[in-house]
Amino acid sequence: MPLNQLLTIDEVAQTLKITRQTLSKLINNKDIVAIKINKSYRIPSEALENFFKRNSSKQDLSHTYLKETRGCTLTYPDKDAEEEILNTAANAALKQVVNAHNELYNAVYFGDNLEVTRALLPELKGKVDLIYIDPPFATGRDFNSIDQNHAYSDKLLNGEFLEFIRKRLIILRELLSDKGSIYLHIDKKIGHYVKIIMDEVFGFDNFINDITRIKCNPKNFARNAYGNYSDMILFYAKQRDQNIWNDVKDDFTNKKRDELFAKTHPVHGQYTTHPLHAPGVTLDGDTGKEWNGMLPPPGRHWRYSREELTRLNESGFIEWSDKGNPRKIVLAKEHKGIKIQDVWEFKDKGLSFVDYPTQKNHDLLKRIILNSSNPGSLVLDCFAGSGSTLYIANELVRKWVGIDNSPASLAVIKANFAKNDIKCNFFE
Repeated sequence: MPLNQLLTIDEVAQTLKITRQTLSKLINNKDIVAIKINKSYRIPSEALENFFKRNSSKQDLSHTYLKETRGCTLTYPDKDAEEEILNTAANAALKQVVNAHNELYNAVYFGDNLEVTRALLPELKGKVDLIYIDPPFATGRDFNSIDQNHAYSDKLLNGEFLEFIRKRLIILRELLSDKGSIYLHIDKKIGHYVKIIMDEVFGFDNFINDITRIKCNPKNFARNAYGNYSDMILFYAKQRDQNIWNDVKDDFTNKKRDELFAKTHPVHGQYTTHPLHAPGVTLDGDTGKEWNGMLPPPGRHWRYSREELTRLNESGFIEWSDKGNPRKIVLAKEHKGIKIQDVWEFKDKGLSFVDYPTQKNHDLLKRIILNSSNPGSLVLDCFAGSGSTLYIANELVRKWVGIDNSPASLAVIKANFAKNDIKCNFFE
């Protein structure tokens, strides 16, 4: 290889037998020298030779990156290096056209969300606690409002669509705070490819849930397939176990309360009972010892210390069966609600009942915002559409930023915010 020859990212990645993303990480960590020429990176052959001398195992390089995505990644034409995406400056400046207050947040930006997020990065990097996005679904179609005016296009397909999403996710990751989360709402036809992209960008270890959202009533179409009445929401943290999580519960319906708390206490009302022992043997601890003249059943241990068991018994919160089996009394009035599972039923309303084709159920957005942000948190939606995410964030006393490049979206947001007296700065 001639010295001082300038090599492309693809040439070096192929030589090292690693992905462009792995090479991007090496460049970012200054493990290999790269030069930026006309928005693209080139690597001097001498820098590659030096890298070879310092690293004897090319297989280890690939493994270092791929372990973050469970050993797999997506390959498609024109997939840019992450370093190149992060170091490309925004092509245009932001111009304020409506000034309702003096804060950076509670604002809507009209324009390409990749350019806008790049422009916002210096001010908002690491400050966004929650991102909810509902991007196009790679349907290959145009969408109109109820009056048949054009709302938005969804014409990008295959690798072109995936790279469109990936570039934006990389910038969004930089905007997220260390306690931040992102929810990406997507169709199942393309969503599993997007899942791998999100693993690449955020790391598989930061994946939390794949939520199934029931979007409509069951279908009875003629084609040879099961009815499709759900889509998916991919939920990732910036740093797992550090993300805001309020564990909001669902309220009991009267029917569910009667089902789960079938007994009635003369003083405390509806209740049920739970076992006082749990699977597993405790050999040396307190919970494996005799209490009240009995040992836990074989292969089990007490759920509570013997001191706590005595306290519960003396206060009347242990129910004894006719056979002398103790169970803890659990009161309906003290129960915090039902743990939310990963199947949600939030159906879309018909086009005649909404302002914008992709308008999402407000209760769905409320659940996400309450669980993954706090009052005062900054919430971002860069596919703002009808502005519903921003509307609910405002209602729940969060700060918010919205981005969209559809004139129909902008008109709907302006009309709804004016009607509800929501103060908002607008930028182009």
